[in-house]
Amino acid sequence: MGGKKESKAVYFEKLEALLKEYKSIFIVGVDNVSSQQMHEIRQSLRGEGVVLMGKNTMVRRALKGLITDNPEYERLLPHVKGNVGFVFTNSELKETRDKILANRVAAPARAGAVAPGDVFVPAGNTGMEPGKTSFFQALGVPTKIARGTIEITTDLKLIEAGNKVGASEATLLNLLNISPFTYGMSISQIYDAGQTFASGVLDVEESQLLKAFSSAISAIASISLAVGYPTLPSVMHSVINSYKKVLSVAIETDYDWEEIKELKDRIANPDAYAASGPAATGGGGGGGDAAPAEAAKEEEEEEASDEDMGFGLFD
Repeated sequence: MGGKKESKAVYFEKLEALLKEYKSIFIVGVDNVSSQQMHEIRQSLRGEGVVLMGKNTMVRRALKGLITDNPEYERLLPHVKGNVGFVFTNSELKETRDKILANRVAAPARAGAVAPGDVFVPAGNTGMEPGKTSFFQALGVPTKIARGTIEITTDLKLIEAGNKVGASEATLLNLLNISPFTYGMSISQIYDAGQTFASGVLDVEESQLLKAFSSAISAIASISLAVGYPTLPSVMHSVINSYKKVLSVAIETDYDWEEIKELKDRIANPDAYAASGPAATGGGGGGGDAAPAEAAKEEEEEEASDEDMGFGLFD
């Protein structure tokens, strides 16, 4: 008993030290993950993260002991269920996630296992002897005999995602040397800055966040202006709209100030300001007329010189 208590105390201390050292945690599922895969994943994360496994009851007890001083750890408790573990990291979350998910291995179908995805049997020659045709027929696989072997005529969905693999389906897939499943770590939740969220959040681009933020600000400003309730996004628009109204009143009345005098003068004397603008020049047109005239003159001189030669083309 003393050994178990000591090992639990060591585990609690290790978990507490990792929680203090690392700011982010990946809560990962390790169903069907072999010890060799775990070793390879630990190696790929070396220097960037630490993998910690443990019994769920022990992990919960350790976390509950730390909640008093760190209430944010309570958000981890609902996700400590099933065959899970922790990956601690201070690195960029998206890169760490990709490394965790990268290590996957193909695995044959086993009877009773739940299919993580749809399983298809492709059309083609199986190389199997005709005596096993009844086996395919029992599973509803369309076949024909071609060159003394069984040939599957069309692609067939053999198992749907979420269904258990039957003994016959597992046998057929193994006979065809098809390993339909891949197993590796999965990520159920990510803990960062006291919050937990799904790993899909990491795929949201910064441009999408900025677009959503801008749309939200515009919506708030529009509603605030419509109901006459001032908010930070609407203040700027309210000030500009109010200044426009002040300008309108000032233009219609004799009331003015230094900044509006020029505007009033422009309205009263538009011709004076139009004259100060860039004047249209006709020099371009004159130059255009002179160029054709010079070209015509050169042509006349060339014709005259041809006449002076004294003979025609065929002389």
